[in-house]
Amino acid sequence: MRHFPTILGHEVRMLLVNSYTYIAAVFFLAVMGFVFSSNLDNFSRAPQEMSPAYLFFRAFPIPVLFIVPLLTMRCLAEERRIGTLETLLTSPVSSTEVVLGKYAAAWLLYASLWASTGGFFLLLRHFSGDGAFVDPGPLVGGFAFVLVSGLLFISIGVFTSSLSRNQAVASIACFAALFLLIVGLDYILQIPALHNEGLHLLRAALESAQISVHFEDFTRGVVDSRQILFYLSGTSLMLLFSILGVEARMLHG
Repeated sequence: MRHFPTILGHEVRMLLVNSYTYIAAVFFLAVMGFVFSSNLDNFSRAPQEMSPAYLFFRAFPIPVLFIVPLLTMRCLAEERRIGTLETLLTSPVSSTEVVLGKYAAAWLLYASLWASTGGFFLLLRHFSGDGAFVDPGPLVGGFAFVLVSGLLFISIGVFTSSLSRNQAVASIACFAALFLLIVGLDYILQIPALHNEGLHLLRAALESAQISVHFEDFTRGVVDSRQILFYLSGTSLMLLFSILGVEARMLHG
């Protein structure tokens, strides 16, 4: 892994000069700014049971479904399309270093985008003059959730990017996978057939993977080690598949 810092630095620089990065950043901040202002408008009209931080982070699927594909669709697909991936791997750099470097750069940018939304709450505290609006529990829990879950989401994007030379195909595949995981799983669990006794193990496994449940726990300050293990193991598995995918493509080529 001695080449990992070099690859990471290069990928960060490439993301910073890429127009897709700024498109993603503008879209992200516009969407989350709209969500934040809408929540404050609702608070101004009538008292709300939930804190502004909870309502803000509850909208996390909206940016995730669009930002993650934008940040990851180019990382391996574009390299394969223009032939630079093969050139890179002929140097003394392993496929593991390449995949991890690209993954880490995308996650750092993803984390930076979410960190920038902390300014919304600083402005709220400053102009409201009331610290009660900025409940530290849901705020810290919300940031912890998006950063931890982002490990898995970004790894899914890297994996789908490793499957195709076409950025559009990689982006659509990433969107579909994230939609199934974040939104679709809740609907799958409502299928009556899953309530049969013979499928209770499958149902239990699907319930443990519910992202919406994880979000609720994090924002309440409940950090379950099983949930952390789910994200870490899922991330490791996706990155392993990405590495194997890159190596298989090289052998096939």
